[in-house]
Amino acid sequence: METIVWIVHVITAVALVGLVLMQHGKGADMGVSFGSGSAGSLFGSSGSANFLSRSTAVAATMFFITSMALTYLYSHPLQPQGVMDRHEASKPVQQTAPAPVPTQTGSDASGSKSKEIPK
Repeated sequence: METIVWIVHVITAVALVGLVLMQHGKGADMGVSFGSGSAGSLFGSSGSANFLSRSTAVAATMFFITSMALTYLYSHPLQPQGVMDRHEASKPVQQTAPAPVPTQTGSDASGSKSKEIPK
């Protein structure tokens, strides 16, 4: 399942980049008057902008959905992911008493031990 979502995610990302790069910017309208507007004649006079913008919206929606699906899949794994996870799951749980905290004797305020001179 995860592999399928990854494949759809990568294909959608590449398609989204391609669709964004094919669209005309706002400054491209000036070039239409000088003869470079023939590239848009395949879809009609305003059809290419409408088709490309809708395709981009669909690709962006698919990218968002696959991103959320991958986030969910990684936050809720179905099985242990690594060798250590499997090892930890098979070990019996033992209750142990906490280790005693060592105390310092003969230390000053900075925590270093003071040297005592024998009498």
